[in-house]
Amino acid sequence: MFTSIAIIGRPNVGKSTLFNKLTKSRKAIVSDFSGLTKDRNHGYITFGEEKSLIIDTGGIAQDESLLKEDIAEQAWIAAEESSLIIFLLDGSESLNKEDLDILTRLRKLNKKFITVLNKIDKKTNSPVKEDLIKKGISEYFEISAEHSRNITDLRTFIKDSLPEKQYTSPEGKKIAVLGRPNAGKSTFINKFINEDRLIVSEIAGTTIDAISIPFTVDDQDFIFIDTAGIRKGYKNNHKVEYFSYVRAMHSVEECDVVIFICDAQEGIVDQDLKIINMVCEMGKPIVIALNKIDLLTKKEKDEIYETKRAQSNFVADFIKLEISGIKGLGFKRLFRITNNIIETSQKKYITSYLNKLLNKFIEQSAPPSVAGRQLKLKQVHFGGINPTTLIIHSNQDKKIPQNYKKYLENSFRSALKLESIQLKLIFRKSDNPFEGKINKLSDRQIKKRQRLIKHTKKNKK
Repeated sequence: MFTSIAIIGRPNVGKSTLFNKLTKSRKAIVSDFSGLTKDRNHGYITFGEEKSLIIDTGGIAQDESLLKEDIAEQAWIAAEESSLIIFLLDGSESLNKEDLDILTRLRKLNKKFITVLNKIDKKTNSPVKEDLIKKGISEYFEISAEHSRNITDLRTFIKDSLPEKQYTSPEGKKIAVLGRPNAGKSTFINKFINEDRLIVSEIAGTTIDAISIPFTVDDQDFIFIDTAGIRKGYKNNHKVEYFSYVRAMHSVEECDVVIFICDAQEGIVDQDLKIINMVCEMGKPIVIALNKIDLLTKKEKDEIYETKRAQSNFVADFIKLEISGIKGLGFKRLFRITNNIIETSQKKYITSYLNKLLNKFIEQSAPPSVAGRQLKLKQVHFGGINPTTLIIHSNQDKKIPQNYKKYLENSFRSALKLESIQLKLIFRKSDNPFEGKINKLSDRQIKKRQRLIKHTKKNKK
């Protein structure tokens, strides 16, 4: 079940600060200046192995300006689409008209919400608690987001307040199908599973939600996740489009690999590159499928590849395949490669093998000097998947030349066959285990040393 949490309240009650604390990030800009948050920020709050989407909204204010009205509307859109609402109040102040108006509308939504009092560290005689009781709210949570007071308890409270899962997700390798509107995602899935499971239309935006479709190939279980097309300017678009994007990104978080479908007639445009980059930042493997290839001549194909090479060098790191969603061309190869990528992306590597590769790369190209010191790469070990992470221990962790980092990344990528798979190298400075320790000699070692010194002096005479 897709669960999301919206934080709403009037301006400057601490929504962005709370958002940063719950997501353990600094995505939202925090300032004493009222109305700084204008668009919706989104991130994830984790509960062990589970996670939920959390949305930071702009302040809902009594202001007749078009900007303030738009900010407020965006906040209510987030509230309407969310599974749980956090109604944030300034605990150091009494309830004002804006707070009461928000409370009234919240009750009309008929959505589950929790009331949280922020800034309780400020010593005031605010009657906010009495005000809440008068309005029929006897349960509330007190925090100080700025000083992280009661944040851990709030996380637990949020987890317990979320609706229970309504269904059990089917088992299998998850493949998210991503792309711009009308790129042919639903047509591709229907043709692949040989069923008309998804609505297909020439009207862009027919798919507005993420849809899971289980299927089996060679006794292996898989799940296609058909996502809504991500439009340019989705952040400022209609609520349906914005939350379609959010759900698409949520699907990427849950999947094992992404098949990115683009219209071969248009080539890989800037919006495609932005979407691909977002997937890369999330650490997921990605295969690029150029759809509708049957509609192109050989000359048009060559022009597309030439344009693609000119657009971005980083596209070269991904496998690109030609398919036709209508005719089923290239499906077998696409699926075989996609399945291999899933297995490779989840592979764990033993330390001895990685160190053997590292020593080989060092022999081929010696590490440079950094700040007058010779860079020494001591060892490497496996750090995790999605992205495939390697941790390299060295005598330095900063100011390592970018070109040498890229050399190591390309070398490991080639040796481990990580094409289309994200690779992350982390450099850590290894401390000298003997630093600060004094080697104390035993009595026997002291006597032996004295004999050697005496013997040396005797020979000099």
